[in-house]
Amino acid sequence: MSRLDVLLEQYSRQVQFPWQRTLAGPQRVWFVVYDEEDERRIRNRIGQYEIATRDAGKSWRHLDLTDAFSEWMAAHQYREGYFAEPDKLKGAALKSFRAFVVERVRAVLTDNTADADTMVALSGVASLFGLLRVSDIVVDVQGQIKGRLAVFFPGAYQTNTYRLLDKRDGWNYLALPIVST
Repeated sequence: MSRLDVLLEQYSRQVQFPWQRTLAGPQRVWFVVYDEEDERRIRNRIGQYEIATRDAGKSWRHLDLTDAFSEWMAAHQYREGYFAEPDKLKGAALKSFRAFVVERVRAVLTDNTADADTMVALSGVASLFGLLRVSDIVVDVQGQIKGRLAVFFPGAYQTNTYRLLDKRDGWNYLALPIVST
């Protein structure tokens, strides 16, 4: 059995358990952790995670963040300036991008179709690397999680520490890790 098959099996097993309704926001987050070289394979299999979720009697909502930066930049009034001088893309500009991403995630989490039995899945978080920290996004939205938030996370997990793309300094988080080992 491949490590991606094991990962899907671990997720399928976890999603079958009854969901406690009294958990705090940070405890409603799941990190589906896989090696960064498996990013494309995971993307191709995201439908299998949806099937596993629906088979468990839960709803599924998926948000792909891959194009978030390009969408934000295309609508930004200073985009030409940032293209001319990319080094200026920091500080307030990145705070604006963070707010844009957080709003997109919150919109899915608070949608009328998302309830206590809904898994909201985030993919494409690797595209945020170098711009935003996934941990900041999760912290900003944790109060709006009604059911569960699954973050498909290309990186590493060891002793409560998550490292995006196994490069950036890790952070401790209360999320439930779903790993293939």
